[in-house]
Amino acid sequence: MNTAFSWIRPEPWGVHVVPADVWIDPGRAVDRALITHGHADHARGGHGATIATPETLAIMELRYNTRKGATPVQYGETIRLPGGVDATFVPAGHVLGSAQILLEHAGERVVITGDYKRRADPTCALFEVTPCDIFITEATFGLPVFSHPPIEDEMAKLLTALHAHPDGCVLVGAYALGKAQRVIAELRAAGHSQPIFLHGAMEKMCRLYQDHGVDLGELRLVSDHDNETMRGQIVIAPPSALNDRWSRRLPSPVTAMASGWMRVRGRARQRGVELPLVISDHADWNELTQTIEDVNPQEVWVTHGREEALLRWCELGQRRARALALVGREDEDE
Repeated sequence: MNTAFSWIRPEPWGVHVVPADVWIDPGRAVDRALITHGHADHARGGHGATIATPETLAIMELRYNTRKGATPVQYGETIRLPGGVDATFVPAGHVLGSAQILLEHAGERVVITGDYKRRADPTCALFEVTPCDIFITEATFGLPVFSHPPIEDEMAKLLTALHAHPDGCVLVGAYALGKAQRVIAELRAAGHSQPIFLHGAMEKMCRLYQDHGVDLGELRLVSDHDNETMRGQIVIAPPSALNDRWSRRLPSPVTAMASGWMRVRGRARQRGVELPLVISDHADWNELTQTIEDVNPQEVWVTHGREEALLRWCELGQRRARALALVGREDEDE
């Protein structure tokens, strides 16, 4: 491996930028942290100083009560860190406010992607290819079997199921940060203008998205309405609520779930999902490999996910690559 980049050091609980003594997405509280996005396996409270996009900081304040020591950085803005390190936040296309972080030091460039996807998403800025020397990438769906379908097809499946069950409702399990809002926005893009009903756990995050200019249309809380009102409607809830007592109040629900993992039929069966919707906020295999080709780095470092296949692909393409043993990176109900 290239030894020139001794200033960037992967540790089990985060990536350490040595000259600046700053950490990227650390799994424990540190004096100074740069955060790629607001999901719990990348963001947490307790840092002395937190540097992130304004949207990510708003998400972290809502979820982890992190207001003290927050420094906002806009997309494309470069800030100077101690030790002569420059950091630039670049759109990652994962969720609202998500960013890749470009680090520059002594003429060397390192990009840490956090989580990302390449497809257009009405709720967040589109991923931007950023050439670099070392590319630190996720690999959540780093197997050739994972090829995400067009989201328009999944929305059509959802609306077909809704129209086929006018006396019931469609209950969609979706991760509370990012996935729920994307499903709602894509439904609006597909022409669904009726109110969408929310589990109470979704309300504050959806309001935050709306406050940041994401149009989600009319949203209503399930708790404010009776059973009859929700017939022929779409209900969005956390995945944990799909088979919970809460769902029993709904009128004859068709159970759906929006996740890249719905490509795996066994996962859908295990969760009792009748309508699997393959909707992911992570890059699929083709996007991962295309991104590496587009970025064209000297080395690829893989932070979490299905590292082996991606490492083998790099080897066959004569690209240097290594896996990083970071702890706490999860296969959430993304």
